[in-house]
Amino acid sequence: MKIENEGRVLGIQFEDVISSLRKIGAQYIFSEFQKRYVYDFYPPVKGKWIRLRSNGLMTTLTIKEIADNSVSGTKELEIEVSDFEQTNELLRKLGYEPRSYQENFRIEFLGKGYNADIDFWPQLGGYLEIEADTIEDVYRIFSMLGFERKEITGENVDLLYRKQGIDLNSIKELQFSKKEKEKLETIMKGMQTVDEEG
Repeated sequence: MKIENEGRVLGIQFEDVISSLRKIGAQYIFSEFQKRYVYDFYPPVKGKWIRLRSNGLMTTLTIKEIADNSVSGTKELEIEVSDFEQTNELLRKLGYEPRSYQENFRIEFLGKGYNADIDFWPQLGGYLEIEADTIEDVYRIFSMLGFERKEITGENVDLLYRKQGIDLNSIKELQFSKKEKEKLETIMKGMQTVDEEG
């Protein structure tokens, strides 16, 4: 399984982060709503699950494994699949019933040797995630963006929700409210307009 070297900074001002990303040469890739089904193993394995995700452009099936909450504490094994709902149906036939359906919204940038994602989740707000080839590169990119090491966390989304008093395992459908979705659609239109203008 591949080790993910990724860190997050919470409570960001996304307009400022976007400006900083452009200044260090990161290129805007897309902004899209994402949807996913999450499945437990049979029998369940603590810190390990299956994720089926579509970002509107690509659908992937992934095994996620959390060893710890460090920047390099997550492993994943991922393949691309052709159809979101058909893959979900195939998994159902194999006995994997989704534990939950989840939505989030992502603005993705690509830099030299790293990915920078601004993710928004229902009731959680936005955060910046940097994924790079090495742990040192993760910290270096955050530093270039003006963040200190103490601001960076490797905590996964489940834990971030738990700190807000929300247990994701108890939520069958995690979706944006109408107000949240309208705000994010405005952000997406703005990003696409800037991209078209060059």
